[in-house]
Amino acid sequence: MAPFLVRTLVALSAVAVLSTPMLASQVHAEGFDVNVTSTDLALRGVDPVSYFVQGEPVTGEVEITALHNGAVYRFASEQNKALFVANPDRYVPQYGGYCAYGLARGVKVDGDPNVWTIVDDKLYVNLSRRVGRLWNQDTAREISEANAKWPTVKDIDPAILNR
Repeated sequence: MAPFLVRTLVALSAVAVLSTPMLASQVHAEGFDVNVTSTDLALRGVDPVSYFVQGEPVTGEVEITALHNGAVYRFASEQNKALFVANPDRYVPQYGGYCAYGLARGVKVDGDPNVWTIVDDKLYVNLSRRVGRLWNQDTAREISEANAKWPTVKDIDPAILNR
C-alpha cells in the first residue's frame, strides 16, 4: 500500500476512535462542563445546598432531586431542593464539580465532594485531602488560575484534555 494511503487510513482511524467516546460521553449531562457519574449524578449524590445550610456535605435522598444543566442533583430535604431550584448557580460547585486545584493547572479531574471549601460564598471541591491542603495554601491564586483556564477547558472532554 502507498505510504500516503497508509497515513490517511491511520489518521481516519484515529479520528474515528477519538470521536466515538466523545459521542458516547455527550449523552450524559449537556456537555463536559459538569462532572457527573455515568447516570448524570452530580457531586456523587451529595446535596449541594447542605454545604451552605448544614455546614457540611450531606448525602441527598434518591427521591428528592432536581435537574440543572443536564445533571441530577440530590437533596437531603425538600427545603434544600427549593433553595436550589430558586437559585441553582448559588449552590453548584465551581468548575462543574471538577477538582479546583486541577483546573488551576488546566486539567479536569474528579472532585471529591468530601474535600471542599467555601470561598467568597462559592463552593469548591478537590480531588483528595492532600490536594485540598495544596489548594488551601493560596486559594486566591488557585482561584485566579482556575478562573482563567475554565472558559477554555469547560467544554472539552476530560479524556481528551488530560492526555
